[in-house]
Amino acid sequence: MTPLDGTPGPSDPVETSGSGCHGGRETMQAAARAAGKSETMDRLALDYPRGPHDQPQSMCPAFGSLRVGLRMRRTATILSGSACCVYGLTFTSHFYGARRTVGYVPFNSESLVRGQLFEDIRNAVYDIAKPEDYDAVVIINLCVPTASGVPLDLLPKQINGVRVIGIDVPGFGVPTHAEAKDVLSGAMLRYARTEAEQGPVQRPRNLVEDKPTVSLIGELFPADPMGIGAMVGSMGMALAPQIPSREWRDLYGALDCSVAAAIHPFYTASVREFRAAGRPVVGSGPVGVEGTADWLDAVGKAAGINPSVIDETKARFLPAIKGGLAANPIKARITLSGYEGSELLVARLLIEAGAEVPYVGTACPRTEWSEADRQWLEARGVHVQYRASLEQDLAAMMEVKPDLAVGTTPLVQKVKELGMPAIYFTNMVSARPLFGPMGAGSLAGIVAAQTAGRGRYAQMVEFFEGVGVGDSAGYGFKGVAPDRSAAREKFKKARSASTKGDLATSMGT
Repeated sequence: MTPLDGTPGPSDPVETSGSGCHGGRETMQAAARAAGKSETMDRLALDYPRGPHDQPQSMCPAFGSLRVGLRMRRTATILSGSACCVYGLTFTSHFYGARRTVGYVPFNSESLVRGQLFEDIRNAVYDIAKPEDYDAVVIINLCVPTASGVPLDLLPKQINGVRVIGIDVPGFGVPTHAEAKDVLSGAMLRYARTEAEQGPVQRPRNLVEDKPTVSLIGELFPADPMGIGAMVGSMGMALAPQIPSREWRDLYGALDCSVAAAIHPFYTASVREFRAAGRPVVGSGPVGVEGTADWLDAVGKAAGINPSVIDETKARFLPAIKGGLAANPIKARITLSGYEGSELLVARLLIEAGAEVPYVGTACPRTEWSEADRQWLEARGVHVQYRASLEQDLAAMMEVKPDLAVGTTPLVQKVKELGMPAIYFTNMVSARPLFGPMGAGSLAGIVAAQTAGRGRYAQMVEFFEGVGVGDSAGYGFKGVAPDRSAAREKFKKARSASTKGDLATSMGT
C-alpha cells in the first residue's frame, strides 16, 4: 500500500458529513445521489440488482475490480477510500498473490469536503502515467469518495498515451466482489471498443486471423480454456483472448471475436460491450454431456458453423465426457452454494456424475446467461436460489442434512460444528477443470474423500463437546476459560436496573 501524494495519512479522521462508512446503505446512497452520482447509482442498480433480502454477505466488492486490475500487465491501480478499507483490500490482494504495488491517495475530512481529494487523485495519476511503464491507470473510488461525489469522470481520458479509467465500486452499489470484476472489465472494454472504432489499434497477442473465434467471459481454471479450445478447434474455430484479460491489447482481440461466451453469467457490462461491437453472446458452458452438447450447438450456430461439423465435434467429445462421468461416479447428497458465479454449472456436473443436489445457492443475480442452467436444474428437482443469503444456505443445509455441504466459509464452519463434512466452494472448483472431457471426473475424488471422513467429524464433535462454546469460549493460561455466566447475568440485571434509576442497589445484590 503506497501513498501517492503528500496529504495527511491514514491516521487522520475521516468525516463525510454523515455519509461515513458507518452511515448505512440508504444513507450512503442518498449522499451519493446528492453529490451528483445518480447516474452511476442507477447504472449499478440496473446491472447488478439486489435480491429479495438486500444483498448477499460477501467480502468488500471492490476486491473484484482490484483483482482484475492487478492481474493485468502494464496496468497501475490506485485506490481512493478510507484507510481501513484500503488496508483490508491490499492485504487480501497480496494474500491471493498479487505481487503488485497498489497505489493509495489518502484524505481527511478537510481535503474531502474542500474537493482537494480529486486534485490529489489527479496529481497522482499524472505522476504515475508513464508510457514506458504502463498502458493504463485504473482509479477505484470506494464507498466514502463515491458517497462524497468525487468525480473520477472529470479526469483526463489519457495522459501521454496512457489510458486513464476511473470507476466507482461502492459496497452500497455493487452487491458482490464477483460482479465488481465486471465493473472494471466492462469499463475497459468500452474504452477499447471506442479506440477500435476510431482507427487502427495495437495488434493483440496470438491474434487468430484465419478462423472464427470464441471469447470466454469469466475467470476460469487455467486448464479449462485449453480443453474448450480443443473442442471449438474441432469445429474449425479458435479461442480469442479471455475476459478479464491479462493485457490491454488483448481487449481488442476479445472484441474482434465471432461469438462471446458468458461462461460466468453476471458480466452484464461486459456483455453490453460485446453486443455494442455487434458480437452474439451465448450463455451456460460446456459442462457434462448435455451441457457440452447444447453449448457446442449454440456456439457453432452463432458462428455460422456447418451443422454437420458441429455434429462431428459432438460425436468426438461427448463419448469421452460420458465415459469420464461413468468411470468417476458420485454417490452423495450435496448442497451447493457460493459467490463465484459458476455454482449452477458445478451443480450440473455433479448431477450428471450421479450426485443428488437438492439445493443450489449463488450470491450472483439471475440473468439470461444462466437461464438454461436454471431450467435444467429445476427440471431435476433442484431449488435454485439466486442472491442467496447465508441464512438461506444454512436453512437448506439443515433441512437436507447432506452427505457433503459445499459453500462459503461461515457455512462450512457451521456444518463442521454439527459433525458433517463440508468444503469451501472456491477451493473445490479453483484447482480443477470443470469443462469438457477433463472436467468429467474432476470432482469425484474430492467428494469421495470428504464424505468418507464423516465419522471423524462426529468423533471430533464428541471429543470437544462443551469446549469453546458460549461462556467457555477461549482458552486461558490454566486451561479452558471458566464459566462466567453468573457474572454476565449480574451485569445484565445491573443494566436493566440502571434504566429505572436503581443501579447502586442492583450492584449490591
